[in-house]
Amino acid sequence: MGRRIVPLTLDNLEDLPSTCRSCVFWELDPVSGRAAVESGKPELEKEGWISAVLLEWGSCGRVVYVDEQPAGFVLYAPPAYVPRSQSFPTSPVASDAVQLMVSRVLPGFQRQGIGRVLVQTVAKDLLGRGFRAIEAFGAVGRQPVSCVLPADHLLAVGFKTVRPHHRYPRLRLEARTTLSWRGDVEGALERLLGGARKEPALRPF
Repeated sequence: MGRRIVPLTLDNLEDLPSTCRSCVFWELDPVSGRAAVESGKPELEKEGWISAVLLEWGSCGRVVYVDEQPAGFVLYAPPAYVPRSQSFPTSPVASDAVQLMVSRVLPGFQRQGIGRVLVQTVAKDLLGRGFRAIEAFGAVGRQPVSCVLPADHLLAVGFKTVRPHHRYPRLRLEARTTLSWRGDVEGALERLLGGARKEPALRPF
């Protein structure tokens, strides 16, 4: 088996689930997002957002493949590029952090450590770009917004609550804390690959 983690670009955007390719929950403010959905062109808005962020800031996502099959993805950006974040009661995201917008592990690859692999990949990228942390808004309750990550999931992959809220707490993960995860990440990849020994997808720090 082979595995690789690559930057998200317009060329591999089609490897994301269709519902995610057409979701502009984070990328647009509530009014613009609603207009994009009503006009039937949310996919174009998504492509436009990714293109603009790539040009102005750089890579804003990662996709993990196992045997060339998409297994999961993550999307992140500085809060200035995430208009919807201003609508949350626990905003703003700290100035030294990047917002984790969406992280998904696709069916068939869940509960195998890929979520943590994606988080470490983001942290490694951000440390090289001068950011100290990843922050995210978590969802608490039985009917969370589908585009908001469950707070329990964020806590499970290492985040800590920095601003509590009964529905949408803000959580933070210091990027350097993920440096100690290397063994865990490699173990997760080994389990995913059934013990196959190949070149690690994540390089040593």
